[in-house]
Formats: sequence, structure tokens, C-alpha cells
Amino acid sequence: MPSVEPMTTVAAHTPATTPAAPLSIVVRQLGIDTQYVLLGLPLAVAAFVVVLAGVVAGASLLVTVIGLPVLAATAYAARVLADLERFRIPAVLRRPHARPRYRPAPPGAGWFRRVLTPLAQPQPWLDMAHAMLRLPVSISTFVVLMTWLAGALGGVFYVLYDWALPRSPDDYGLHELLGLPDTTAARLFFYTALGAFFLLTLPLVARACALLEAGFARALLVGFGELTDRVTVLEEQRAAAVSAEATALRRLERDIHDGPQQRLVRLAMDLGRARQQLDHDPGAARETIAEALAQTRETLAELRALSRGIAPPVLVDRGLPSALAALAGRSTVPVELAVDPRFGTPDERPAAAIESGAYFVVAEALTNVAKHSDATDCRVTVARDGTALTITVWDNGVGGAHLAKGHGLAGLAERVLGIGGTLTVTSPAGGPTSVRAELPTRR
Repeated sequence: MPSVEPMTTVAAHTPATTPAAPLSIVVRQLGIDTQYVLLGLPLAVAAFVVVLAGVVAGASLLVTVIGLPVLAATAYAARVLADLERFRIPAVLRRPHARPRYRPAPPGAGWFRRVLTPLAQPQPWLDMAHAMLRLPVSISTFVVLMTWLAGALGGVFYVLYDWALPRSPDDYGLHELLGLPDTTAARLFFYTALGAFFLLTLPLVARACALLEAGFARALLVGFGELTDRVTVLEEQRAAAVSAEATALRRLERDIHDGPQQRLVRLAMDLGRARQQLDHDPGAARETIAEALAQTRETLAELRALSRGIAPPVLVDRGLPSALAALAGRSTVPVELAVDPRFGTPDERPAAAIESGAYFVVAEALTNVAKHSDATDCRVTVARDGTALTITVWDNGVGGAHLAKGHGLAGLAERVLGIGGTLTVTSPAGGPTSVRAELPTRR
């Protein structure tokens, strides 16, 4: 019998740390936003000049063979500038670095086709559009931020240089236009207060300017690529789910045809023979009926085994830990099972499709261990890793398992992909073998 162990979490002792003061966080973010906006203007000017020159030159030379390579070279230059901007965005938006996939040229393509590959994709054109459209945005944010910086520094330190400013009787300061008296005290109070206002609102203004510029950049440089990648992933998951479902149906049909159906045919023949024997040989009829009863029990056992492969009742009624414990108990190889007990509680149970997929992963992996690995020890671990459900099946067998088409694990990988997960197999020759699946807890 397998040993079932609940998952435990051991918290390492770490010294208490004092959280960063709010002021230091504000100052740090102010530095990030300020350098992003101030550095963005020269980068925008350089990108505008390079891309505009390349687009104009390429468009002018389209009547010749040179025009398309020039446009392609401009697209590659825009990609480099876009990658630099993508590297700067995460610090402002506090989001992980993301980069859309650029499709390479197809295998065997000629030099000319490889050069022109960027022009057949939407993202390089978005890179060039960003390079030309970012300049007005960068100029606007740069001017606003510089105005606030000048107002904050000039006002706060006004008391240090007021004495050095030239004045004449015909000059009117802003404080006089607002009705304040033309005295040194009134002048110092007004401009210092104005500088304090600019200084206190500087983090908000810098944050708004940085978010505007970074949000515009992300929309063109990352947003479309993320949408395209998401559509591609969903299409792959749908295709994998359809393929896995078709494979499962074919296997079920084959198993029913080779097992229960053949036994039922034999059962019908035995019952027909028993009916003929009842009149002239009751003893033989009793033996035939006994054989038919045995066939019935074997058929029911096979049907139960097949139903367990679809959706075992213990999984539906008691959850994943109990279902995996029953599965490990039937394994011919000793299994050490460790399952997070929270997966069996109503509030923490994964979605039905995820739960069924997790059960199928462990069932298929244990079947492969029993049939092909020659293992004497097996460990199954099911735990929660953030928002993912991770399954690891390890054995000390001969190794050599892989995800090549036509092997059992290939169908398992399709099923895992169909529910939004990933499957990784590590199985060097000579072993050991580790099958790791990561599934979402909700779908």
C-alpha cells in the first residue's frame, strides 16, 4: 500500500525587517519616472529621425529593387529601438518585461525573402509607427515635467537668489498681479509657497507623464503582440483539446470492442447454448450458466475499470486526494504519495476539468511506470505553486521516456495543453524519470 502524506509547508526563520518609509518609496518612484520621461525625448528624436528617413528613402526607391530592402532595414532598426523601449517600460508600469514574437523566415527561404520577412508581419509596422508617433507624446510630457521641475526648484530655492534679480519700477511680479504688496517678505512667501506646491505635486505629475508615455508605448509595442500570442495559445489549446478528446474516444472505443463487447458476445452465445441444453442435459446447462455468470462478473469489472479512466466516482465525491490515494493503491509499483489536503476541501477544490486532468496525468504516468520503466520506487507529489497546480511523478526506472508523436506521453501532453497547462518530461537513458505537469487551478 502507498504511504499517503499531507503536504506541509516549512517557513524559514527570517529576521524582521522594517518596511521602507513611504517617503523613500515616493522619492524612488519619482526618480524612475523622471529619468524615463527626460531620457525619452532624445530617444524619441533619434527614433523619429532614423525611421522617418528610412521610410521616406524606402518609399522613394520602391520603383527600384532597392526600396524593399531599405524598408526592411528600417524595420530592423525600429525593432532595436522598440526593444530598448520595452526594456524601459516595466520599471514605470510595474509589469513584467514582455516582447512579442517575431516570426522568422520559413526554412529554405532565399536571402531576399529572409530580408523581407519583417514587412509581412504587423508588429514591425507597429514598431515603426511608434517610432514616428512617440515624438509628440515625448515632447508634451517632457515640457510638462520640466515646467514642474523648474517651478519646484526655482520656488523652493527662491530665497537664495531673490537678492540677485534685477528690478525696475515698471516691472510687476506675479505676486503683485495677484494683489499682494510689493515687499520682500510678501515676495519670498509667495514664490516659496508656489515652489512648495510644485514640489509636493511633482511626484503626481511625473507619474502621470511617465504613465502616459509608457502606456502609449506598451499599447503599440506589446499590446498587439500579447493579443496575437494569446489567440495563438488559445488556438493551440483548442486543437490539443480536440485531438486529446478524439484520442480518448478512439481508445475507449477500442477498449470496449476488445474487452466488454467480446465478452458480451460470448455471454449471449453461452446463454443460447444453455437454453438448448436445458431439455436434454441440465447438468451441462448449469455449467454453462456458471460460466456465463463468471463472464458477467469479468465484464462488469472491465466496465468499472474503463469508467475509472473517464471519471471515477471517488474523484467526484471526495476530491483529488482520495482519488489519487485509490489510484496509487492499485499500482503494481510502490508509490509514495504526497498531496496537498486542501485540494479535497470544497473551497479549495480545483475546477472539474482541472481536477479530472490532474487525475488523468497521474493515472497515465503510473500506467507508463508500471508498463515500461522497470521501476522499484515511485513518488507522486501534487501541490499548489502560486496560482498553479503542480504534479510531479518520479520513478527510478530505466528512463528513455519522451514526448515524441505516437507515444503515450504525447497524448498526455495534448490533454494537458488543452486545459491550459504544460507538461515537461525529464528522462535520460538509465533513469530516473520525472514527469511534471503545471495546470491552472481555475479555467
